[in-house]
Amino acid sequence: MTNHSKNKKLLLNIGFAVIGIAIVAFLLNAPDETTSFLPKDEIHIAFHAIESKKEAEKSCIDCHSETGVAPLPEKHPPKYRCLFCHKR
Repeated sequence: MTNHSKNKKLLLNIGFAVIGIAIVAFLLNAPDETTSFLPKDEIHIAFHAIESKKEAEKSCIDCHSETGVAPLPEKHPPKYRCLFCHKR
């Protein structure tokens, strides 16, 4: 193995290590999860039993529409994928 190929291999290894460290540092500095969980109350307990997220989400809009009993805030993200963010 030539000296040039050794240096190239060393640089690649160092580059890989630096990228790996940068990724780990980025992930460690990520903000805490702020999305609330789906409540386990009388109203929502039935949704916990439905296996398919898409099936469970079909009834969310009944209560969480603009005219429902618990409308979502105006700046709420897409309102058709509730269980994408709100975990059961």
